[in-house]
This record gives sequence, structure tokens and C-alpha cells, in this order.
Amino acid sequence: MDDYKNAGVDIKAGDRASKIAYEYAKSTFSSRKGMIGEPVIDEGSYAGLIDMGEFYLVQCDDGVGTKIEIAERIGKYNTLGYDLLAMVADDAVCLGAETISISNTIDTNKIDAKVIEGLMKGLAKACIEQKVIIPGGEIAEVGKSVNGNIWNATAVGILEKDKLITGSDIKPEDKVIALKEKGFRSNGFSLIRYIIEKEFGKDVYLKESPFGKTWGEMLLEPSKIYSAELLKILGRFGEKRKVEIKGISHITGGGIAKNFKRIIKNKKVGTDIHDLFEPSEMVKEIQKIGNVTEQEAYKTWNMGNGMMLVVAPSDVDSVLDNINIEAKIVGEITENDFIEIQTKGIDPQILRYSMEHR
Repeated sequence: MDDYKNAGVDIKAGDRASKIAYEYAKSTFSSRKGMIGEPVIDEGSYAGLIDMGEFYLVQCDDGVGTKIEIAERIGKYNTLGYDLLAMVADDAVCLGAETISISNTIDTNKIDAKVIEGLMKGLAKACIEQKVIIPGGEIAEVGKSVNGNIWNATAVGILEKDKLITGSDIKPEDKVIALKEKGFRSNGFSLIRYIIEKEFGKDVYLKESPFGKTWGEMLLEPSKIYSAELLKILGRFGEKRKVEIKGISHITGGGIAKNFKRIIKNKKVGTDIHDLFEPSEMVKEIQKIGNVTEQEAYKTWNMGNGMMLVVAPSDVDSVLDNINIEAKIVGEITENDFIEIQTKGIDPQILRYSMEHR
């Protein structure tokens, strides 16, 4: 059975490192106390909140991770911009924020203008669609410090204070709505690459997959960007909110349970998730090839569910009617102290996650 640790990724070590980093980050907060730009402490939030007096500035960072290594193998770079924007804009919108800009850094062992053109062409296209600007960035040739390319970004968003989504109103019987995702987004690719390279060899990405395209083309299918569609409901800056959404969870690294805990972390509630979207045939095929357990798959990948919303029962129809993305009710908030998930991978079962260590 293959898992993330076999692929060289230690999730527990990563979590410890993140906690250390955030403690040092918080140590800087007091330096702006009482000043414009004073930070708001919100443990486990998807993005940082900065108090600008009449509104919040929202800032977050992420990257495309090792998905870029597949692009390098087949020489196709023009889809990764969607992944980069999705990773940050869809984090910011979890707070209700409208992303207005994204800056990016490309660290490379050797600058190749064609690679840069492919990356930036895709990013520009995604940004135009989402109404986001690229005010600047950095390209650094760092030689042997990296093997290939590393692409990361910082997004800046804006949010009226009375539109901040905190999850504080989440209560039992509220409904959970999932937004469908057909691929892996830009998470868990160390495990994906480990599985298919072990099975088919290092040149697997140029080989035909069972799905009508090469493995490389299938795996480079870009992440769905949910931000602009959600802003139709939430309202961009200065617009009225059509429907109240109580909580938004971006299902990225850590899977469904870990990310969903982030929006109910301070509530004495649990969740029954019993009708998720099924993962695509490609996702299930890779799970099958690697003999990846349901627990590991749902801990590492989104498994067909890229975003989750919590809404009052009376608001469900309004949300589903106003969003042009395949979406459905997948569960509800409960009084239990655990998250229960009915999986739909290659070995469907019920997984239960305690809320004890929120």
C-alpha cells in the first residue's frame, strides 16, 4: 500500500513546522498594535487578516508544488497558472474576500524563456477570467539550489468587515454543500508521481493513459477556480451579499476532514458527510494502482470535492440556483463530536475523525 510517507512527505513533520512558523509570525503582530495594518489572530484560518480601518486586507501564499515536475516532463506549462491562482484565490474566498492581485516568484536552475512564457500566459488567462491583476513578480536563476522550477504566489484580497465569514453561526442541522472537482487540484502530487512512476517508469507522462490522453495531459488538467463563482453569491467588494454562507472549506492538502475542521474548530459540533461526489475515474485508477487505502486517499486528495460550504437549510436552494458549478448537498452539521465521512473511492467505507484535537 502506497502512502504519502512512502512518497517522501511527512505530514506530521509539516504540521509541526507550520505551527513553529506561525508562532514566530504571531510574535510580529504586537509591533503594529493600534496602527493601520494591525493583524487579526485567527488560528487555522485559510488566509491572514489585516485591519485597514474600514476594511480588511487579506493575504495568503501557496504554490503549484510538484505538479510542475509533470509539466517539465512533457513540456506543457500553460495550465499551471490556473492551479497557482486557485491555490490562493480559493483560500482567500473562504473568508469572503475578493482577490484583487497576485504576485509570483519563479525559482529555476536555468532560465528558459519558453517555460516562463507558458507559465505566465496561463496565469494571465486565469487572472483575466477571475478579474485579478498581476502587479509584479520575481524570476530567480538559482543554479543547483533547485532541480527544475519552483512556482509560488502571494494573493492580496479585500473584504468589508461586516462580510467576514468566521463560522461562528454554524449549528446542527445546517447543510453541507460540496462543489465538484474532477482532478487532484494541485495537492498530493508527490504521492501521485510516486505511484505511477513506480508502476510504469519515469517516462510514464508521455505514455497513453486509459482515458484518451497521455498520463501527463490528464494529470495537468487545471484546478477549478471557485472564487469568482462564489463571489456572485458573497458579493465582490462594495456589492451586497445575495445569500449568507456560514463557512467555506477549501479542500486542499490534508483532505476533507482536516480542512473541514478548520471552519468548525471553535464549535461544539460535528459533521455527517454521506453523499460526496465520486472521484473521477482517473483518481480512482491511481488509487487502485497504488493500493491506496480510503483513509489515506481522503487524507491526501480532495477525492472529487474541491470546496465545501455550510449554509442554513433555508438557503440551500438559493446557493444552488446562483452558482454555475456542479454542486449538491453532501451532508449536514450534527451535535456529535466527530466528522463522519462515507467514502466513494475504490473501497467505500465510513471514516470517523474525532473533533477532540481541533
